Amino acid sequence: MKSIALLFQLLVFSINANVPIVAEQRPNILFFLVDDMGVGDTSVPFLYRNGKPQRIPLNDLYRTPNMEMLAANGRLFTNAYSYSVCSPTRISLMTGQSAPRHRVTTWTHPKESSIDTGLIKKGNLRSPPDWNIAGIDFSLPLLPELMREAGYHTLFTGKAHFGPDDTPAGDPENLGFDLNIAGFGGGGPGSYWGKYNYSANHRTGKHVWDVPGLEKYHGTDVFLSEAITREMNQAIESAVQSKQPFFAYMSHYAVHAPWQYPDSRFVNNYPTLAGQGLAFATLVEGMDKSLGDILQKLEELGVAEETLVIFFSDNGSAWSSGGPFRDKKGSRFEGGVRVPLIVSWAKRNDEHPLQQAFPIPRASADHRLVTCVDMMPTFLAVSGAANPKETVIDGFDVSPYFTGQEETCRPQEFLVHFPHQHRNTLFSTYREKDWKIIYSYATEKWELYNLVEDPLEKDNACNAEPSIALKLARTMVQQLDAQQAQYPVSDETGEEVKPNLSELEKSKLHP
Repeated sequence: MKSIALLFQLLVFSINANVPIVAEQRPNILFFLVDDMGVGDTSVPFLYRNGKPQRIPLNDLYRTPNMEMLAANGRLFTNAYSYSVCSPTRISLMTGQSAPRHRVTTWTHPKESSIDTGLIKKGNLRSPPDWNIAGIDFSLPLLPELMREAGYHTLFTGKAHFGPDDTPAGDPENLGFDLNIAGFGGGGPGSYWGKYNYSANHRTGKHVWDVPGLEKYHGTDVFLSEAITREMNQAIESAVQSKQPFFAYMSHYAVHAPWQYPDSRFVNNYPTLAGQGLAFATLVEGMDKSLGDILQKLEELGVAEETLVIFFSDNGSAWSSGGPFRDKKGSRFEGGVRVPLIVSWAKRNDEHPLQQAFPIPRASADHRLVTCVDMMPTFLAVSGAANPKETVIDGFDVSPYFTGQEETCRPQEFLVHFPHQHRNTLFSTYREKDWKIIYSYATEKWELYNLVEDPLEKDNACNAEPSIALKLARTMVQQLDAQQAQYPVSDETGEEVKPNLSELEKSKLHP
């Protein structure tokens, strides 16, 4: 199959061959990334059974009409994955490499690379002492610099969290973004309220989580989600005036904690909620309003029909445990890693040459597995940017999935490796097609689930399916080794501790 970018370049004439368009016309890309949003934190149902959407109570609680519109105009993915916490996902988005390979396997400190957020003891195990606490590796080719080399304006607004502020990773402009608004080494804001200068100083006396670059909103009633949306819209307008395509990375701090700050614009929509639950719901709706405001801006600028929108989240929900999957952010279960993914043109026009070259089926759902590691190679393919040479890329170009093509673009597998403490400590998981194996290093416990028959991971099938469990466990270890994963370390020996296959091998011999 020809690359999508090549198909765009070949569109020198419109379908009737009478109206010429610009040669090598390429789409703008809006990557709309939400923080800590799970598949249940929306009015759009992402839980499907037998090919049909299944609404859950949370779908009727949260108000996300612009997500609904995006899904109605495009394609949603029911098996989209990120890592279980933010920094590993965000580094993979920039590099196309898996977390075990790039070794940013937990969240990085906002300010100081000397502070190891992952070196935690659990029983007689410690997490790896030499994981990449400095964040992104600048020897790797990075997505924004490759997009910029291909002629795109590269715009960044919102949460960065690519590495601590005392490293180059603290500033997104060092990654190849032409513009950075409000991005720094922190994984969350001190406050969402302008009246507190987006700082936690008023309640903690500290400035570690202060959001930078928004001083003109200090002392005002402008909510953080609104402030960064206004800034992104201004940046997009400037990029459009330059007549070059843009890659806009809109990265919300919402819906990350702190949840002390309800967005007053939406409070009246949730009369049954109070406290942190109310704050979270208003964060969700404010994020959705941001999406709608940017889509409206694109239409006002006359570029909505040529702007591809990818809506994604960096990990599972930090709030809605069991919504609908088991557990939440930081977990080895699906609630920690299953995320919303929607792809659509900002405005549908089936007669537009770019949309004819890249036709996204309306109101469609795709049940194939797609991951955060795939985003970089996919964006490069769509934009025509150069693929990095002599660098290992673990992700795959999944743009044919966006258009509903039947071809298989990637193995239906995903490896998650978290040798640290967060909520579920020291684990690795591996999904292959319908099955998922989990290993917990501290307890040496294995779990096996069929995610089609048991999507909520209620029944451990290791004893019932010993052959499948052993096969997946061996494959998981092979994948970890192939990606040069770092394992937890034994206090007693100082050596790495790999998954213990002995119990599974015994079960295989004596079912």
